[in-house]
Amino acid sequence: MSVVRAGVVPVGRSLFYCLIGVLVTTGVVGLFGVNRVITGLLVGAVGGFAAGVALFVRDVIELHEHAIYARTPFRSSTVPWDHVVAGRFTLDEHDRWALALDLNGEPSDELVLLSIPPVIRPVTGAYDMRKREQVSEIRELLRAKRIPITVLPEIAGALNQHWQIAPPTTR
Repeated sequence: MSVVRAGVVPVGRSLFYCLIGVLVTTGVVGLFGVNRVITGLLVGAVGGFAAGVALFVRDVIELHEHAIYARTPFRSSTVPWDHVVAGRFTLDEHDRWALALDLNGEPSDELVLLSIPPVIRPVTGAYDMRKREQVSEIRELLRAKRIPITVLPEIAGALNQHWQIAPPTTR
């Protein structure tokens, strides 16, 4: 079984990563000095962008066969599959569709895997295709692990109609 990558970076952490990118850019401009500001800006922008991308890439949830790894640039935690009670695909507080796992015995009671805008049309680009693949991969993994998943009827209908992802079957 392959590794499924998912995860949602909270707004506060996203702003922090962007701030680090800006600080790297500013630091490089300072190193180049007043006489080479343009060169410093160019090199600093590349360095700041690379730092931001590295932070965002490291902030991920990986679903493996034996456990779930939740990683950020500064810490990592492991959640065994036997701590996962159920999955749910519902609306979050921002009216986006959130796919989350309910956990038992963990400091935080849920692990948000995806947060996507409501699906209102067929796949139109790379973003939609990647999110469709992630939903399918997560669903297959949860089915293999025999973890029940609850999907709101309007979400199940839209996924079936627009992305051709059939609603989960009950066992």
